[in-house]
Parts: sequence; C-alpha cells; structure tokens
Amino acid sequence: MSDIPIALQMYTVRDVAAKDFIGALRQVAEIGYAGVELAGTFGLPATELKAALDDLGLKVAGSHVALAELESNLPDVIEYNRVLNNPYIVLPAIPQERRQTLDDWRGLATVLNRIGREIKLAGMQFCYHNHAVEFEIFDGKFALEWLYELTDPDLVKAEIDTYWVQYAGQDPAEYLRKYADRMALVHLKDMEPGEERFFAEVGEGVMNWEPVFRASEEAGVQWYIVEQDRCRRPSMESARISFENLKRMGRV
Repeated sequence: MSDIPIALQMYTVRDVAAKDFIGALRQVAEIGYAGVELAGTFGLPATELKAALDDLGLKVAGSHVALAELESNLPDVIEYNRVLNNPYIVLPAIPQERRQTLDDWRGLATVLNRIGREIKLAGMQFCYHNHAVEFEIFDGKFALEWLYELTDPDLVKAEIDTYWVQYAGQDPAEYLRKYADRMALVHLKDMEPGEERFFAEVGEGVMNWEPVFRASEEAGVQWYIVEQDRCRRPSMESARISFENLKRMGRV
C-alpha cells in the first residue's frame, strides 16, 4: 500500500456532478477515494461544500481555477479555498492566445509568480497543470522547461499530467524526476493503444505505471489524482475501475 493518498479529479465525472454535485461527491466517497480535486463548485458556497465534504470524509486535494479567474478575482478564490482547507490551487490550462511565442511564455511566468506569491502568503500553494501544448519548442527548449525555468520553484509547483507527457512523446517518470523539487500533485491518466490514443481507465491502457509510482514516491508527491478527460463507459464506472485497478496495484 502506498503512503500517497488517491483523489479523483471531478472533471472526470462532470456530467454526474452537473446534475447533482453533492450526490456525485457521495458516489466518489463510496468508491473509496480519499479526496477530490475540484473543477468548479456549481455555485455552492464554500461553507456548504466544506460541510458536505466533511460529512463524506473527503479531503480537497486541489482545485483547478481558470487563469481569467485567478487574474481578476484572486482574493475571493483564495478565501473560498481557505474555507475548504485546500492546500493547492492549480492553473489547469493556458488560453491559446497567451502561449504563441516565447515572449508570451515569459510574460506568463511573471504572472504566475505574482499569483503564486499571493497564494503562498495566504498559506496555500500554487501549481501548474500541463497538457501536451507545453512540449512545443521555443528557442531550442520545450515551453514547459521555459515555464519552470522562469518561475520561482517556491511559488509555482508542478502538477504533472502523465497522459499528456506521454502523448507528447516524452517519459512521464523522467519528468517527475526532473522536477522532483517542485512536485506536489500527479495526474494518473491512462491511454488506449492505437493511433487515436483515447483516454483509458488507469490500468486499462498502455501507460507504464511502476516507474511513475517510484518517481512520485521519491519526489514526495502529496496526492495521486485520477483523471479521465473522456470516458467510453459511464464516467462514474470509469472512476470506479481506475480506483479498483490502483488497489490491485497496491496503491490503496
């Protein structure tokens, strides 16, 4: 059994959550997940959400918050997540128009340092979640390398998404080791074989998990977070399969 707890990124079951957010959280808890990473809160006040999570025995592993919200409404974002006792506020993606050139990435790094500083002062940690677009090359280096080179490792931690690293033709475990000093959260996401490279339940695809687990443990990762962007099965069934497979792998 791993010492790293497992959460579900609620984006995985967004169709269920949109109809009944608390009911979706209840199902996640019943599967056995220790926590959730939020992807929106469906208008629920922080105090009500905190009470529901406590009642279900779920912790908040992190919360994905759009860049526009972080730039325009950071004090409210911080206060909401403070009430939830959430340690990690995560930027999930960069708008396309903000990542066209190396100068764009330089400007973005300045913005992320500023946001990270405010979050750090509030007693929480800011993280960056990658996709595959960060593996576009600018002046001989991947954008992801520029981003982490230009940001303060104390202010901007990493949430490595294993699927997207592999999708970009890179080794997820290598990136976990490379950024071990800023590794906080890891997205466990599997990939079907074949040209489409469609999303799969963890343990049902082609990803080589043992090196990922070893590198995560060596880096002191705080949470494993299961995410599946799209599911061929009902989303909650996919979430259950991933959890049961991780249990069979000795991670629960």
